[in-house]
Amino acid sequence: MVAIVTGGAKGIGKAIVESLAKKGIKVILNYNYSEQQAKETKKELCNKGYEVEIYKADVSKSEEVKELVTFAKQTYGEVDILINNAGIDKWQLFTDITDENWNNMIQNNLNSVFYMTREVVKDMINKKSGCIINISSIWGITGASCEVAYSVTKAGIDGLTKALAKELAPSNIRVNSIAPGCIMTDMNKGFSKEELEQIREEIPLGKIGKPEDIAKCVNWLIEDEYTTGQIISPNGGWVI
Repeated sequence: MVAIVTGGAKGIGKAIVESLAKKGIKVILNYNYSEQQAKETKKELCNKGYEVEIYKADVSKSEEVKELVTFAKQTYGEVDILINNAGIDKWQLFTDITDENWNNMIQNNLNSVFYMTREVVKDMINKKSGCIINISSIWGITGASCEVAYSVTKAGIDGLTKALAKELAPSNIRVNSIAPGCIMTDMNKGFSKEELEQIREEIPLGKIGKPEDIAKCVNWLIEDEYTTGQIISPNGGWVI
């Protein structure tokens, strides 16, 4: 099996890449800015005998997406699994959002999912098989104060997931979304220790999630053959 993981150099993406590789899946790790981390991950996994390649592409640009998918197919063959993980975040008041801020968020978080999915899905339809997993966010479900643009893109991903799952189900292609709660990644670097502790206290399970928690959910969705169109939120009971 062959998988593409966008934004696979760090955090949740890296954990997914490592988990898939250890399952014997051939992985294309896509990155844009994190070249050093991507190279280190590839070296670490290849030294253990796993098959991982890296490819630099800005997935917010449709032409670079086409080049990425072409590289994946030339390297390992047809793509069986797509993990749309790449994205950005920005904390700001709604009244401070500029046209550039808004368009940048839409392009990176939502359009990228559309471009990537459109590029791989035709082959999946032809072979009547495929698995697409979109990484959204708990804020796509509930909305977040001072993260309106981000919340909109993640809600859009969830809407795309549900609609596309219905459309592609007759072709035996499953489309699901994972909406993580608070996970310890670079996106949370802006929180102080006190703020993170306050969040932890609000979570019924009493702990902040790890990237590996999301990778485990990805593995389950790949293996399960009867789940599609679902928004699954590993969040420790923070939102139920």
